[in-house]
Amino acid sequence: MTKYGTLYFFAGKMGAGKSTKAKRIAKENNAVLISEDEWLETLYPTQIHSFEHYLKYSNQIKPLIKSHVQSILKTGTDVVMDFPGNTVEQRRWLVEISSDIQTSHQLIFLNLSDDQCLQQIKKRRDEDPSREHFDTIEMFNHVSKFFKAPSENEGLNIKELNQ
Repeated sequence: MTKYGTLYFFAGKMGAGKSTKAKRIAKENNAVLISEDEWLETLYPTQIHSFEHYLKYSNQIKPLIKSHVQSILKTGTDVVMDFPGNTVEQRRWLVEISSDIQTSHQLIFLNLSDDQCLQQIKKRRDEDPSREHFDTIEMFNHVSKFFKAPSENEGLNIKELNQ
């Protein structure tokens, strides 16, 4: 029986460091990194101006991403998905990618405080001024309303990090 790759994905509030951690884990595991932001920016460079636009276009690419990631996993290659797993529904979709082909997954939960996340958002905005329209306290508060911490009763293999 062929050993499939492992799927890694993340949960954590905006600013928790999910993208930074995704890059690190991909490098450490010689894994393929798939970034939702990169796909959306490439496919819809001028269409995303609000959180609602993001949701619309994110949902449009999911069927293609799912089959693409499963194809990679079937080669025995690990995949790190820099896609948010911040709601039960998002995590269900991510777990389904691996469970449909009976391969393993790991959810890395970056469990940082709101203050830690806001400090990192400010730093990110300062380092990349193009993010000033999205990386705001208002956007943090808006998207945080939807955040639900992962739990083991979701059938998740969770690794929790507090820094």
